[in-house]
This record gives sequence, structure tokens and C-alpha cells, in this order.
Amino acid sequence: MARPKVPLLSRERIRDAALSLIDRDGLAELSMRKLAAELGVQAASLYTHYPTKDAVLDDIGGVLMARVDASAFDQGWRAGITHWAHSYRAALVRHPNFVAYLAAGPGTRDENLRIADAVHGGLVAAGWPPRDATMIGAATRYLVMGATMGSFSRGFVDDVQVYRDRYPHLEQAHLLRAKADEIDSESFELALSAFLDGLQLRFDIIEKERARRRQSRSANPRSDRD
Repeated sequence: MARPKVPLLSRERIRDAALSLIDRDGLAELSMRKLAAELGVQAASLYTHYPTKDAVLDDIGGVLMARVDASAFDQGWRAGITHWAHSYRAALVRHPNFVAYLAAGPGTRDENLRIADAVHGGLVAAGWPPRDATMIGAATRYLVMGATMGSFSRGFVDDVQVYRDRYPHLEQAHLLRAKADEIDSESFELALSAFLDGLQLRFDIIEKERARRRQSRSANPRSDRD
């Protein structure tokens, strides 16, 4: 029998099937046995391409993080964070069941470390102290992760009586599901904007303190030599 022109399995096909299974059933439900069944092959066939389930998950993580763009810091730290956060959310929002795996940390995955390096370098170059840059990177990550792990609006049901009788301030909650995407997106924008406004206040204080120190050194040049 002639061999098929297109291989039955490839890393890309396995990876895509695994992500689809996770999207549908949840991260905890992924196993090499279930993945093989999804692909219509024996589990042993998968090990030619991936030695472990963790290797599959790590590869998925690398592919998703490769879609994240942290290249806008040359336009200023605020523009850099905004572009990075939007890109980050766009890469993850369709795969909320996988976010928990990425939330564990960057580890040694090249794509994660590339982004972390770009973000930290961009913030420091823009004038943020290194410690602040580290915390800003972490805080932005928390914001994005929280905004992609699930939908606030879809957590409500569309039965008005569930809320009207016992929760008078939630009498419109039954309408949220119908506008879930809009509400979730605009809520993320609100949180990001408030976060950036707060950072701007902090940055202005840092800049004023630097200016004060420069002025003090200019007024007392001998103090630098003492």
C-alpha cells in the first residue's frame, strides 16, 4: 500500500487538536489517551512527536505567546503597555481554559522571556526604575490574565426572576449575557485605562523627584565631591 502523501500526524495537527479539546472540555480533561482518540490514532503514535503531555502544553503556550506583540515601547511607555496588553488579550481571550496553564509563569519558554525582556527593557528605557518596571509588567499580566480566564457577563442567566425577587440592584443582570462580548471588552478597556492613569501619576512623581535632585546637584556642585 502506498504511503499517504500527507502524514496522518504532525506536531501542528496534534497541537491544534489538543487546544480544541481544552477549549471544549477544560485543561484538566486533556490526556494523551483522549488526545489520541480525538485524532483517531493510538496514544503511542503521539509520542513520536511529543514525549509528554506537558510538552504538548508547552508548545501550545509557545504558539499563543508568539502572537503577543510588545514592540511599541519605542512610542512611549504608555503606548507600549497599551499595545502589549491589547495584543496579549487578543491572543488568549478565545482560549480561557488554557490561561491557567500560562498563569503559572514564563518558565524557560523563549517566547515568554522575549516578551518579558522587551517589556522590562522598554519600561526602563522610558524612565521607570527597574523595580517598578518589574511590578508594572507583573500587574499588566495579572490584568490580562484576569480578563481572559472567563467572562463576567456570561456568568449570569437570562431569567429575570432569578435576580429580581432577591437582588434588587441586579434587576438588569439577566440582560448581560446578550451583550457579553461588548461588556467584557469595555470592562477590560476601563480597567486598563484606570491602571495607566494611576501609573501616569506615579511616573510624574518619579520625574519630579529626579528633577528636584538634578536641581539640588546643580545648586550644590561641591556636594557631589564630598
